[in-house]
Amino acid sequence: MIKSNYDVVILGAGHNGLVAAAYLARAGLSVLLLEKNDYIGGASTSQQVFPDYDARLSRYAYLVSLFPEKIIRDLGLEIELRSRTTGSFTPYVKDGAHDGLLLSNVSEERSRRSMRELTGSDREFEQMQSFYGLSRIFAEKVWDTMLEPLLAKEEFQKRFDVDERHREAWRSLVEEPLGCAVERYLRDDVVRGVVFTDAKIGISTHQHDATLLQNRCFLYHLIGNKTGEWKVPVGGMGRVAGELERAARTRGAEMHTNVEIRSLDVGGKKRSVEFVADGKAHAVEARFVLVNFGANVLAKILRCSHQPDATDEGSVFKINMLLRRLPKLKAARHTAADAFCGTFHSHEGYEQMKTSHREASLGRLPDPLPCEIYCHTLTDDSILAPELRAQGFHTMTLFGLDTPWTLFARDNEAMRARAQKKFVESVNTWLDEPLEDCLATARDGSPCIEGKSPVDIEEALGLYHGNIFQNALTFPFAEKREQAGTWGVETEFENVFYCGSSAMRGGAVSGIPGHNAARKVLEMVGGKR
Repeated sequence: MIKSNYDVVILGAGHNGLVAAAYLARAGLSVLLLEKNDYIGGASTSQQVFPDYDARLSRYAYLVSLFPEKIIRDLGLEIELRSRTTGSFTPYVKDGAHDGLLLSNVSEERSRRSMRELTGSDREFEQMQSFYGLSRIFAEKVWDTMLEPLLAKEEFQKRFDVDERHREAWRSLVEEPLGCAVERYLRDDVVRGVVFTDAKIGISTHQHDATLLQNRCFLYHLIGNKTGEWKVPVGGMGRVAGELERAARTRGAEMHTNVEIRSLDVGGKKRSVEFVADGKAHAVEARFVLVNFGANVLAKILRCSHQPDATDEGSVFKINMLLRRLPKLKAARHTAADAFCGTFHSHEGYEQMKTSHREASLGRLPDPLPCEIYCHTLTDDSILAPELRAQGFHTMTLFGLDTPWTLFARDNEAMRARAQKKFVESVNTWLDEPLEDCLATARDGSPCIEGKSPVDIEEALGLYHGNIFQNALTFPFAEKREQAGTWGVETEFENVFYCGSSAMRGGAVSGIPGHNAARKVLEMVGGKR
Protein backbone atom coordinates (compact mmCIF):
# COMPACT_ATOMS: atom_id res chain seq x y z
CA MET A 1 0.00 0.00 0.00
CA ILE A 2 1.23 3.47 -0.89
CA LYS A 3 0.72 5.84 2.04
CA SER A 4 -0.30 9.46 1.74
CA ASN A 5 2.71 10.86 3.63
CA TYR A 6 6.44 10.12 3.65
CA ASP A 7 9.47 11.79 5.08
CA VAL A 8 11.22 11.54 1.73
CA VAL A 9 10.13 10.80 -1.83
CA ILE A 10 12.93 9.96 -4.26
CA LEU A 11 12.27 10.38 -7.97
CA GLY A 12 14.35 7.92 -9.96
CA ALA A 13 15.74 4.54 -8.86
CA GLY A 14 19.20 4.79 -10.37
CA HIS A 15 22.15 3.86 -8.19
CA ASN A 16 22.33 7.30 -6.55
CA GLY A 17 18.64 7.22 -5.62
CA LEU A 18 19.21 3.80 -4.09
CA VAL A 19 22.20 5.04 -2.09
CA ALA A 20 20.14 7.93 -0.72
CA ALA A 21 17.22 5.61 0.06
CA ALA A 22 19.44 3.18 1.95
CA TYR A 23 21.03 5.88 4.10
CA LEU A 24 17.74 7.61 4.87
CA ALA A 25 15.84 4.42 5.65
CA ARG A 26 18.72 3.31 7.85
CA ALA A 27 18.25 6.53 9.83
CA GLY A 28 14.59 5.67 10.44
CA LEU A 29 12.94 7.94 7.87
CA SER A 30 10.05 6.73 5.73
CA VAL A 31 11.19 6.62 2.12
CA LEU A 32 9.25 6.15 -1.11
CA LEU A 33 11.25 5.64 -4.29
CA LEU A 34 9.50 6.03 -7.67
CA GLU A 35 10.92 4.75 -10.97
CA LYS A 36 9.51 5.26 -14.48
CA ASN A 37 11.07 2.10 -15.94
CA ASP A 38 9.97 -1.45 -15.22
CA TYR A 39 13.28 -2.19 -13.49
CA ILE A 40 15.39 -0.76 -10.67
CA GLY A 41 18.87 0.63 -11.24
CA GLY A 42 18.61 3.17 -14.07
CA ALA A 43 21.76 3.21 -16.17
CA SER A 44 23.54 0.96 -13.67
CA THR A 45 21.83 -2.27 -14.64
CA SER A 46 22.67 -5.43 -16.54
CA GLN A 47 20.36 -6.49 -19.34
CA GLN A 48 19.99 -9.34 -21.80
CA VAL A 49 20.62 -7.06 -24.76
CA PHE A 50 20.59 -9.93 -27.28
CA PRO A 51 17.56 -12.12 -26.42
CA ASP A 52 18.88 -15.28 -28.08
CA TYR A 53 21.88 -15.44 -25.73
CA ASP A 54 22.12 -15.67 -21.96
CA ALA A 55 24.59 -12.81 -21.55
CA ARG A 56 23.94 -9.95 -19.11
CA LEU A 57 25.56 -6.81 -20.51
CA SER A 58 26.05 -3.57 -18.63
CA ARG A 59 24.40 -1.52 -21.34
CA TYR A 60 25.33 2.01 -20.30
CA ALA A 61 27.84 1.73 -17.43
CA TYR A 62 30.49 -0.93 -17.02
CA LEU A 63 33.49 0.10 -14.90
CA VAL A 64 33.74 1.43 -11.34
CA SER A 65 36.30 3.82 -9.88
CA LEU A 66 34.50 6.62 -8.08
CA PHE A 67 32.31 4.51 -5.78
CA PRO A 68 33.73 5.25 -2.29
CA GLU A 69 34.72 2.32 -0.13
CA LYS A 70 33.06 4.17 2.76
CA ILE A 71 29.64 3.80 1.14
CA ILE A 72 30.26 0.09 0.55
CA ARG A 73 31.14 -0.35 4.24
CA ASP A 74 28.34 1.88 5.57
CA LEU A 75 25.63 0.05 3.65
CA GLY A 76 27.10 -3.45 3.98
CA LEU A 77 27.24 -3.99 0.24
CA GLU A 78 28.54 -7.34 -0.99
CA ILE A 79 30.34 -6.07 -4.09
CA GLU A 80 33.55 -7.34 -5.60
CA LEU A 81 35.47 -4.93 -7.82
CA ARG A 82 38.17 -6.75 -9.72
CA SER A 83 41.36 -5.21 -11.17
CA ARG A 84 42.14 -5.65 -14.84
CA THR A 85 45.60 -7.05 -15.55
CA THR A 86 45.99 -4.65 -18.48
CA GLY A 87 45.52 -0.93 -17.94
CA SER A 88 45.39 0.01 -21.61
CA PHE A 89 46.52 -1.13 -25.04
CA THR A 90 47.08 1.32 -27.87
CA PRO A 91 47.88 -0.10 -31.32
CA TYR A 92 50.16 1.89 -33.62
CA VAL A 93 52.22 1.53 -36.79
CA LYS A 94 55.98 2.17 -36.62
CA ASP A 95 58.36 1.76 -39.54
CA GLY A 96 55.55 0.09 -41.47
CA ALA A 97 54.93 -2.59 -38.82
CA HIS A 98 51.98 -2.97 -36.47
CA ASP A 99 52.70 -2.92 -32.76
CA GLY A 100 51.05 -1.72 -29.58
CA LEU A 101 51.73 0.19 -26.37
CA LEU A 102 50.68 -2.04 -23.47
CA LEU A 103 50.43 -0.46 -20.04
CA SER A 104 50.11 -3.17 -17.42
CA ASN A 105 48.34 -2.96 -14.08
CA VAL A 106 50.53 -5.71 -12.62
CA SER A 107 54.00 -5.21 -14.11
CA GLU A 108 55.69 -1.82 -14.20
CA GLU A 109 58.62 -3.36 -16.05
CA ARG A 110 56.37 -4.57 -18.86
CA SER A 111 54.88 -1.08 -19.19
CA ARG A 112 58.32 0.52 -19.18
CA ARG A 113 59.60 -1.93 -21.83
CA SER A 114 56.58 -1.34 -24.05
CA MET A 115 57.03 2.43 -23.78
CA ARG A 116 60.72 2.07 -24.59
CA GLU A 117 59.86 0.07 -27.74
CA LEU A 118 57.57 2.89 -28.85
CA THR A 119 59.74 5.91 -27.99
CA GLY A 120 63.30 4.57 -27.94
CA SER A 121 64.11 5.46 -24.33
CA ASP A 122 62.82 5.41 -20.75
CA ARG A 123 62.29 9.17 -20.66
CA GLU A 124 58.64 9.17 -21.77
CA PHE A 125 57.68 6.50 -19.25
CA GLU A 126 59.31 8.44 -16.42
CA GLN A 127 57.66 11.65 -17.57
CA MET A 128 54.27 9.94 -17.72
CA GLN A 129 54.79 8.67 -14.17
CA SER A 130 55.68 12.19 -13.08
CA PHE A 131 52.60 13.62 -14.79
CA TYR A 132 50.28 11.09 -13.16
CA GLY A 133 51.92 11.95 -9.87
CA LEU A 134 50.11 15.29 -10.09
CA SER A 135 46.73 13.57 -10.15
CA ARG A 136 47.75 11.37 -7.22
CA ILE A 137 48.60 14.48 -5.22
CA PHE A 138 45.23 15.93 -6.13
CA ALA A 139 43.42 12.70 -5.23
CA GLU A 140 45.05 12.59 -1.81
CA LYS A 141 43.83 16.11 -1.08
CA VAL A 142 40.34 15.85 -2.55
CA TRP A 143 39.00 12.32 -2.15
CA ASP A 144 37.93 12.42 1.48
CA THR A 145 36.22 15.78 0.92
CA MET A 146 33.88 14.31 -1.71
CA LEU A 147 31.59 13.07 1.10
CA GLU A 148 31.73 16.35 3.03
CA PRO A 149 30.29 19.86 2.53
CA LEU A 150 31.98 21.86 -0.20
CA LEU A 151 35.09 23.84 0.59
CA ALA A 152 35.57 27.28 -0.94
CA LYS A 153 38.05 27.28 -3.82
CA GLU A 154 40.42 29.57 -1.93
CA GLU A 155 40.33 27.34 1.14
CA PHE A 156 40.88 24.26 -0.99
CA GLN A 157 43.83 25.83 -2.78
CA LYS A 158 45.58 26.40 0.55
CA ARG A 159 45.89 22.61 0.88
CA PHE A 160 48.26 22.69 -2.08
CA ASP A 161 50.45 25.48 -0.73
CA VAL A 162 52.85 22.87 0.66
CA ASP A 163 55.73 22.75 -1.79
CA GLU A 164 56.43 23.35 -5.46
CA ARG A 165 55.19 19.90 -6.49
CA HIS A 166 51.80 20.47 -4.84
CA ARG A 167 51.52 23.94 -6.38
CA GLU A 168 52.36 22.43 -9.77
CA ALA A 169 49.48 19.93 -9.33
CA TRP A 170 47.06 22.76 -8.61
CA ARG A 171 48.27 24.88 -11.51
CA SER A 172 48.30 22.04 -14.04
CA LEU A 173 44.94 20.52 -13.12
CA VAL A 174 42.87 23.51 -12.00
CA GLU A 175 44.23 26.78 -13.33
CA GLU A 176 45.45 26.16 -16.90
CA PRO A 177 44.01 24.06 -19.75
CA LEU A 178 45.11 20.45 -19.31
CA GLY A 179 46.78 20.39 -22.71
CA CYS A 180 49.48 22.72 -21.36
CA ALA A 181 50.65 20.15 -18.81
CA VAL A 182 50.29 17.22 -21.22
CA GLU A 183 52.51 19.00 -23.72
CA ARG A 184 54.94 20.15 -21.03
CA TYR A 185 55.50 16.65 -19.66
CA LEU A 186 55.12 14.40 -22.71
CA ARG A 187 56.51 14.38 -26.24
CA ASP A 188 55.15 11.28 -27.98
CA ASP A 189 51.81 11.70 -29.77
CA VAL A 190 50.57 8.21 -28.85
CA VAL A 191 51.41 8.67 -25.17
CA ARG A 192 49.86 12.13 -25.09
CA GLY A 193 46.71 10.65 -26.60
CA VAL A 194 46.51 7.83 -24.04
CA VAL A 195 46.68 10.39 -21.25
CA PHE A 196 44.25 12.88 -22.75
CA THR A 197 41.41 10.46 -23.55
CA ASP A 198 40.39 10.57 -19.89
CA ALA A 199 39.71 14.27 -20.37
CA LYS A 200 37.36 13.75 -23.35
CA ILE A 201 35.23 10.72 -22.58
CA GLY A 202 31.54 11.57 -22.89
CA ILE A 203 31.92 15.29 -23.52
CA SER A 204 32.78 17.69 -26.32
CA THR A 205 36.07 19.36 -25.47
CA HIS A 206 39.67 19.77 -26.59
CA GLN A 207 43.15 20.15 -25.16
CA HIS A 208 43.11 23.94 -24.73
CA ASP A 209 39.42 24.47 -23.99
CA ALA A 210 39.19 27.73 -22.02
CA THR A 211 36.20 26.41 -20.02
CA LEU A 212 38.50 23.79 -18.42
CA LEU A 213 35.81 21.18 -19.03
CA GLN A 214 38.60 18.80 -20.03
CA ASN A 215 40.35 19.34 -16.68
CA ARG A 216 37.21 18.52 -14.72
CA CYS A 217 36.56 15.37 -16.73
CA PHE A 218 40.17 14.27 -16.33
CA LEU A 219 40.09 14.70 -12.55
CA TYR A 220 36.99 12.56 -12.16
CA HIS A 221 38.72 9.80 -14.07
CA LEU A 222 41.85 9.90 -11.90
CA ILE A 223 40.83 10.54 -8.27
CA GLY A 224 38.64 7.54 -7.43
CA ASN A 225 39.48 6.09 -4.00
CA LYS A 226 42.81 7.96 -4.25
CA THR A 227 44.12 5.59 -6.94
CA GLY A 228 41.97 6.36 -9.98
CA GLU A 229 41.91 2.67 -10.92
CA TRP A 230 38.87 1.59 -12.92
CA LYS A 231 37.71 -1.86 -11.91
CA VAL A 232 35.28 -4.46 -13.22
CA PRO A 233 32.23 -5.17 -11.03
CA VAL A 234 31.94 -8.94 -10.69
CA GLY A 235 28.49 -9.98 -11.89
CA GLY A 236 28.21 -6.83 -13.99
CA MET A 237 26.90 -3.40 -13.08
CA GLY A 238 23.58 -5.03 -12.28
CA ARG A 239 25.23 -6.60 -9.24
CA VAL A 240 26.01 -3.11 -7.89
CA ALA A 241 22.44 -1.93 -8.46
CA GLY A 242 21.07 -5.16 -6.99
CA GLU A 243 23.10 -4.80 -3.80
CA LEU A 244 21.99 -1.19 -3.39
CA GLU A 245 18.37 -2.20 -3.90
CA ARG A 246 18.75 -4.92 -1.27
CA ALA A 247 20.33 -2.48 1.18
CA ALA A 248 17.51 0.03 0.73
CA ARG A 249 14.66 -2.50 0.87
CA THR A 250 15.95 -4.32 3.95
CA ARG A 251 16.03 -1.01 5.78
CA GLY A 252 12.40 -0.31 4.89
CA ALA A 253 12.50 1.84 1.76
CA GLU A 254 9.46 1.33 -0.50
CA MET A 255 9.94 1.14 -4.27
CA HIS A 256 7.57 1.24 -7.22
CA THR A 257 8.33 0.85 -10.93
CA ASN A 258 6.32 1.71 -14.04
CA VAL A 259 5.56 5.09 -12.48
CA GLU A 260 4.38 8.10 -14.46
CA ILE A 261 4.82 11.41 -12.65
CA ARG A 262 1.79 13.59 -13.35
CA SER A 263 2.70 16.63 -11.27
CA LEU A 264 5.11 17.88 -8.64
CA ASP A 265 4.18 20.72 -6.29
CA VAL A 266 7.14 22.25 -4.47
CA GLY A 267 5.53 25.50 -3.37
CA GLY A 268 3.74 24.49 -0.16
CA LYS A 269 4.84 23.60 3.34
CA LYS A 270 5.04 20.02 2.14
CA ARG A 271 5.98 18.86 -1.28
CA SER A 272 3.38 16.77 -3.11
CA VAL A 273 3.73 14.29 -5.93
CA GLU A 274 0.90 12.99 -8.10
CA PHE A 275 1.66 9.89 -10.12
CA VAL A 276 0.24 6.76 -11.70
CA ALA A 277 1.62 3.36 -10.68
CA ASP A 278 0.29 0.10 -12.12
CA GLY A 279 -2.67 1.94 -13.58
CA LYS A 280 -3.73 3.57 -10.29
CA ALA A 281 -3.51 7.26 -9.48
CA HIS A 282 -1.80 8.30 -6.27
CA ALA A 283 -1.01 11.53 -4.46
CA VAL A 284 1.55 11.67 -1.67
CA GLU A 285 3.07 14.41 0.43
CA ALA A 286 6.63 14.51 1.69
CA ARG A 287 8.80 16.81 3.72
CA PHE A 288 11.67 16.26 1.28
CA VAL A 289 11.89 15.38 -2.40
CA LEU A 290 15.14 14.04 -3.87
CA VAL A 291 15.57 14.27 -7.63
CA ASN A 292 17.66 11.55 -9.27
CA PHE A 293 17.56 12.99 -12.77
CA GLY A 294 18.73 16.13 -14.53
CA ALA A 295 17.56 19.71 -14.38
CA ASN A 296 16.08 19.25 -17.86
CA VAL A 297 13.66 16.56 -16.67
CA LEU A 298 12.82 18.45 -13.47
CA ALA A 299 12.01 21.56 -15.53
CA LYS A 300 9.71 19.50 -17.75
CA ILE A 301 7.81 18.10 -14.75
CA LEU A 302 7.51 21.55 -13.18
CA ARG A 303 6.57 23.06 -16.55
CA CYS A 304 9.27 25.69 -16.36
CA SER A 305 12.17 26.65 -18.61
CA HIS A 306 15.54 24.93 -18.66
CA GLN A 307 18.62 26.91 -19.60
CA PRO A 308 21.55 24.55 -20.11
CA ASP A 309 25.13 25.64 -20.58
CA ALA A 310 26.84 24.90 -23.88
CA THR A 311 29.21 22.55 -22.03
CA ASP A 312 26.28 20.36 -20.94
CA GLU A 313 25.93 18.68 -24.34
CA GLY A 314 26.87 15.02 -24.53
CA SER A 315 29.31 13.63 -27.08
CA VAL A 316 29.38 9.86 -26.85
CA PHE A 317 28.39 6.87 -28.96
CA LYS A 318 27.93 3.47 -27.31
CA ILE A 319 28.14 0.10 -29.06
CA ASN A 320 27.39 -3.15 -27.22
CA MET A 321 28.53 -6.40 -28.79
CA LEU A 322 28.49 -10.13 -28.15
CA LEU A 323 31.40 -11.99 -29.78
CA ARG A 324 31.86 -15.65 -30.58
CA ARG A 325 35.59 -15.16 -30.21
CA LEU A 326 38.13 -12.40 -29.73
CA PRO A 327 39.50 -10.96 -33.00
CA LYS A 328 43.10 -11.47 -34.06
CA LEU A 329 45.45 -8.47 -34.00
CA LYS A 330 47.78 -7.20 -36.70
CA ALA A 331 50.23 -6.60 -33.86
CA ALA A 332 50.68 -10.36 -33.67
CA ARG A 333 53.18 -10.44 -30.81
CA HIS A 334 50.43 -9.24 -28.46
CA THR A 335 47.63 -11.62 -27.55
CA ALA A 336 44.04 -10.51 -28.03
CA ALA A 337 43.40 -11.32 -24.37
CA ASP A 338 46.13 -8.90 -23.24
CA ALA A 339 45.05 -6.19 -25.65
CA PHE A 340 41.32 -6.26 -24.91
CA CYS A 341 41.56 -6.95 -21.18
CA GLY A 342 42.15 -3.27 -20.48
CA THR A 343 41.10 -0.16 -22.40
CA PHE A 344 41.76 -0.69 -26.11
CA HIS A 345 42.41 2.71 -27.75
CA SER A 346 41.66 3.23 -31.44
CA HIS A 347 42.64 6.41 -33.31
CA GLU A 348 43.03 8.36 -30.09
CA GLY A 349 46.35 10.00 -30.92
CA TYR A 350 46.78 13.49 -29.49
CA GLU A 351 46.78 15.26 -32.85
CA GLN A 352 44.08 12.96 -34.23
CA MET A 353 41.76 14.01 -31.40
CA LYS A 354 42.40 17.67 -32.19
CA THR A 355 41.29 16.99 -35.74
CA SER A 356 38.29 14.87 -34.81
CA HIS A 357 37.03 17.49 -32.35
CA ARG A 358 37.39 20.20 -34.97
CA GLU A 359 35.51 18.10 -37.54
CA ALA A 360 32.69 17.33 -35.10
CA SER A 361 32.44 21.01 -34.12
CA LEU A 362 31.91 21.85 -37.79
CA GLY A 363 29.01 19.40 -38.00
CA ARG A 364 30.88 16.58 -39.69
CA LEU A 365 31.33 12.98 -38.58
CA PRO A 366 35.10 12.57 -38.09
CA ASP A 367 37.01 10.03 -40.14
CA PRO A 368 38.60 8.10 -38.57
CA LEU A 369 36.50 8.11 -35.42
CA PRO A 370 38.34 7.90 -32.09
CA CYS A 371 37.03 5.25 -29.71
CA GLU A 372 37.95 2.76 -27.03
CA ILE A 373 36.82 -0.76 -26.23
CA TYR A 374 36.26 -2.62 -22.95
CA CYS A 375 35.91 -6.38 -22.64
CA HIS A 376 34.23 -7.19 -19.30
CA THR A 377 34.41 -10.96 -19.70
CA LEU A 378 38.22 -11.18 -19.79
CA THR A 379 38.21 -10.09 -16.14
CA ASP A 380 34.81 -11.48 -15.08
CA ASP A 381 33.03 -14.04 -17.24
CA SER A 382 30.22 -14.65 -14.72
CA ILE A 383 27.91 -12.46 -16.82
CA LEU A 384 27.88 -15.25 -19.44
CA ALA A 385 26.00 -18.53 -19.20
CA PRO A 386 28.34 -21.54 -18.69
CA GLU A 387 27.80 -22.81 -22.23
CA LEU A 388 28.80 -19.44 -23.69
CA ARG A 389 31.93 -19.34 -21.54
CA ALA A 390 32.84 -22.83 -22.71
CA GLN A 391 32.48 -21.76 -26.34
CA GLY A 392 34.76 -18.73 -25.94
CA PHE A 393 32.11 -15.99 -26.15
CA HIS A 394 32.90 -12.46 -24.91
CA THR A 395 31.09 -9.18 -24.44
CA MET A 396 32.53 -5.93 -25.74
CA THR A 397 31.55 -2.31 -25.26
CA LEU A 398 32.77 0.43 -27.58
CA PHE A 399 32.81 4.00 -26.32
CA GLY A 400 33.00 6.52 -29.18
CA LEU A 401 34.33 10.07 -28.86
CA ASP A 402 33.59 13.28 -30.77
CA THR A 403 30.02 12.37 -31.65
CA PRO A 404 27.99 15.28 -30.20
CA TRP A 405 24.21 15.23 -29.95
CA THR A 406 23.89 17.88 -32.67
CA LEU A 407 25.23 15.45 -35.30
CA PHE A 408 22.31 13.09 -34.68
CA ALA A 409 19.48 15.50 -33.95
CA ARG A 410 18.23 15.87 -37.53
CA ASP A 411 18.20 12.22 -38.67
CA ASN A 412 19.19 9.97 -35.80
CA GLU A 413 18.52 6.65 -37.52
CA ALA A 414 20.62 7.38 -40.59
CA MET A 415 23.47 9.01 -38.67
CA ARG A 416 23.50 6.21 -36.09
CA ALA A 417 24.00 3.65 -38.86
CA ARG A 418 26.80 5.74 -40.41
CA ALA A 419 28.56 6.24 -37.09
CA GLN A 420 28.32 2.57 -36.10
CA LYS A 421 29.81 1.53 -39.42
CA LYS A 422 32.67 4.03 -39.07
CA PHE A 423 33.46 2.97 -35.50
CA VAL A 424 33.73 -0.66 -36.58
CA GLU A 425 36.00 0.43 -39.43
CA SER A 426 38.11 2.36 -36.91
CA VAL A 427 38.69 -0.80 -34.88
CA ASN A 428 39.22 -2.95 -37.98
CA THR A 429 42.28 -0.85 -38.78
CA TRP A 430 44.14 -2.80 -36.09
CA LEU A 431 42.64 -6.26 -36.63
CA ASP A 432 43.84 -9.15 -38.77
CA GLU A 433 40.23 -10.13 -39.40
CA PRO A 434 37.04 -8.06 -39.57
CA LEU A 435 35.33 -7.50 -36.25
CA GLU A 436 32.07 -8.39 -37.99
CA ASP A 437 33.29 -11.96 -38.51
CA CYS A 438 33.68 -12.42 -34.76
CA LEU A 439 30.19 -11.26 -33.79
CA ALA A 440 27.61 -13.72 -32.53
CA THR A 441 24.56 -14.11 -34.75
CA ALA A 442 20.93 -14.02 -33.66
CA ARG A 443 18.39 -16.61 -34.81
CA ASP A 444 17.15 -14.21 -37.49
CA GLY A 445 20.67 -13.91 -38.88
CA SER A 446 21.36 -10.41 -37.58
CA PRO A 447 24.70 -9.68 -35.89
CA CYS A 448 24.73 -9.12 -32.13
CA ILE A 449 25.69 -5.47 -32.17
CA GLU A 450 23.73 -2.53 -30.79
CA GLY A 451 24.57 1.15 -31.30
CA LYS A 452 23.34 4.00 -29.10
CA SER A 453 23.72 7.62 -30.17
CA PRO A 454 23.43 10.62 -27.83
CA VAL A 455 19.85 11.01 -29.01
CA ASP A 456 19.10 7.39 -28.08
CA ILE A 457 20.72 7.85 -24.68
CA GLU A 458 18.65 10.96 -23.99
CA GLU A 459 15.44 9.19 -24.99
CA ALA A 460 16.21 6.10 -22.90
CA LEU A 461 17.59 7.74 -19.76
CA GLY A 462 16.56 11.40 -19.90
CA LEU A 463 20.21 12.53 -19.88
CA TYR A 464 20.38 16.00 -21.40
CA HIS A 465 21.53 15.68 -25.03
CA GLY A 466 22.97 12.27 -24.18
CA ASN A 467 25.44 13.62 -21.60
CA ILE A 468 26.38 10.56 -19.55
CA PHE A 469 27.19 12.88 -16.63
CA GLN A 470 23.73 14.60 -16.95
CA ASN A 471 25.45 17.99 -17.17
CA ALA A 472 28.98 19.40 -17.26
CA LEU A 473 31.15 18.01 -14.48
CA THR A 474 32.09 20.43 -11.72
CA PHE A 475 35.32 20.94 -9.87
CA PRO A 476 35.17 19.22 -6.44
CA PHE A 477 35.07 22.52 -4.58
CA ALA A 478 32.86 25.62 -4.39
CA GLU A 479 33.71 28.09 -7.14
CA LYS A 480 30.99 30.51 -5.95
CA ARG A 481 31.00 31.96 -2.46
CA GLU A 482 27.39 30.96 -1.78
CA GLN A 483 28.19 27.29 -2.52
CA ALA A 484 30.81 27.00 0.23
CA GLY A 485 29.55 24.91 3.12
CA THR A 486 26.68 23.41 1.12
CA TRP A 487 26.46 19.78 0.05
CA GLY A 488 26.22 20.71 -3.63
CA VAL A 489 22.77 19.10 -3.94
CA GLU A 490 20.59 22.14 -3.32
CA THR A 491 18.02 23.42 -5.82
CA GLU A 492 16.12 26.71 -5.92
CA PHE A 493 13.18 24.96 -4.25
CA GLU A 494 12.92 24.47 -0.50
CA ASN A 495 13.59 20.90 0.64
CA VAL A 496 14.08 19.69 -2.94
CA PHE A 497 17.56 18.31 -3.57
CA TYR A 498 19.41 16.65 -6.41
CA CYS A 499 20.64 13.19 -5.45
CA GLY A 500 22.01 12.12 -8.84
CA SER A 501 24.73 13.05 -11.30
CA SER A 502 23.28 16.53 -11.85
CA ALA A 503 24.43 17.50 -8.34
CA MET A 504 27.86 19.02 -7.83
CA ARG A 505 30.50 16.29 -7.65
CA GLY A 506 28.14 14.07 -9.63
CA GLY A 507 28.88 11.93 -12.66
CA ALA A 508 29.72 8.25 -13.24
CA VAL A 509 28.78 5.38 -10.93
CA SER A 510 29.84 6.91 -7.63
CA GLY A 511 26.95 7.09 -5.18
CA ILE A 512 28.49 10.36 -3.98
CA PRO A 513 25.50 12.62 -4.80
CA GLY A 514 23.14 10.06 -3.23
CA HIS A 515 25.20 10.03 -0.06
CA ASN A 516 25.46 13.82 0.03
CA ALA A 517 21.74 14.37 -0.53
CA ALA A 518 20.98 11.97 2.32
CA ARG A 519 23.43 13.82 4.55
CA LYS A 520 21.73 17.11 3.67
CA VAL A 521 18.33 15.72 4.69
CA LEU A 522 19.67 14.18 7.90
CA GLU A 523 21.42 17.42 8.76
CA MET A 524 18.09 19.20 8.52
CA VAL A 525 16.10 16.66 10.55
CA GLY A 526 18.86 16.00 13.09
CA GLY A 527 18.97 12.29 12.28
CA LYS A 528 21.96 10.03 12.71
CA ARG A 529 24.63 10.12 10.03
